Amino acid sequence: MTTSQSSAEVAGLLDRYLVGLDDDDLDDEWARGLFTGDAVVEFPMSRHEGLEGLAGYHADVLAKWERTQNLNSPAVVLVDGDRATFRANVMSTHVHRASTPPVDGEPPALFSTGTFVSGAARNTPDGWRICSLAFRLVWSSGTRPRPAG
Repeated sequence: MTTSQSSAEVAGLLDRYLVGLDDDDLDDEWARGLFTGDAVVEFPMSRHEGLEGLAGYHADVLAKWERTQNLNSPAVVLVDGDRATFRANVMSTHVHRASTPPVDGEPPALFSTGTFVSGAARNTPDGWRICSLAFRLVWSSGTRPRPAG
């Protein structure tokens, strides 16, 4: 496999990850197809280590929203043998659930974020998989989710 093929496969992992979030297609098969067993996913507000429970972790976070839309820039991928690093920009729009109490009689505004996403991947016997994924918030706009309870 050439370096450019490996780069495309690694970049495709990020694309498939974000599409899975938006399509609400989060199960163990989704996680196994994207991540290594020792993967670490880190958001500004929480972190998850390992493949076990990874799909549920994402589903719990996304349950706050009616739906999401994640748009990413092309990933810059650097391949070094069976390891790779990548970096991209992501703009995410989160749509509040209709059950969210209105503020001053108006439904809540959208919550949007801009983040830098960086990560690492390894080439495993099953193909390239993400072993670390981290999101760093650059900006946010709109109504944040209300705390549970």
